[in-house]
Amino acid sequence: MEIKPADVKKLRDQTGAGMMDCKTALTEAGGDFDKAVKVLKEKGLAAAAKRSSRATEEGKIFTKIKGGKAIILELSCETDFVARNENYIKLGNDLAEEIISSGAESVNEKLTGMIAETITMLKENMTLKRFKTIPLANNEYAVDYIHGTGNIGTIVKLKAENADAFAKDAVKALAFDLALHAAAFAPVALSEKDVPEAYIKEQEEIFKKQAENLDKPENVLQGIIKGKINKHLSEICFLNQPFVKDDKKKVLQALADVSKEAGSKIELVEYLYYKLGENA
Repeated sequence: MEIKPADVKKLRDQTGAGMMDCKTALTEAGGDFDKAVKVLKEKGLAAAAKRSSRATEEGKIFTKIKGGKAIILELSCETDFVARNENYIKLGNDLAEEIISSGAESVNEKLTGMIAETITMLKENMTLKRFKTIPLANNEYAVDYIHGTGNIGTIVKLKAENADAFAKDAVKALAFDLALHAAAFAPVALSEKDVPEAYIKEQEEIFKKQAENLDKPENVLQGIIKGKINKHLSEICFLNQPFVKDDKKKVLQALADVSKEAGSKIELVEYLYYKLGENA
């Protein structure tokens, strides 16, 4: 069958594998894109824990924390020139404000009208691609972080036994560092219990395929597969990742250390991560 260059490029963009490897994988998979991704993983040719395809649109990620709520949204546009325009940036911030104030759960007439006004002004198409809000209880605290020019945005939500702990500098610093950590390491899940069983099973199949050529007894192979799974989960789960400010400790340990210093248990209970152009 014919393998189109566009499909090869798409597979390369998503996995980071070489062009010829991608073409071979697509051929082996009969043109099935998802099967080709799995083939590359089994051969160890795909980039580890690749989160998504590369961004294909311009725009920015916006965040806001106000009135017991936190929001993150993606506003796309056609050019990076407009993405730097003050009216475009004002629109993103105004949309966040409106969504928090109104409690909107999807793009409505008011939001569409706000976007249309700026489109008329800047003569370029714009789309509110997605947004998500999270509530904040009295004993919860959120911090947001925008990376670079706005291509990545994060929000982390902490919970404390004693809300007074959030007034302490050590806790505030940790919250910011965790938001920075999320932007740097793009965790896939908060903890192991949040990883779908189907995903873990797929990874087990991939690691089993990789281990078949090791010529080891079955019990040894199972141990190797389990070790690879545990390592993989530590790479993709927020709480198990090496902390961005001290890679000798995990995020869980960083939380425990600051909890002791603050005299109150501090938990990371939720996070949001948006990357420009990434599919939700």
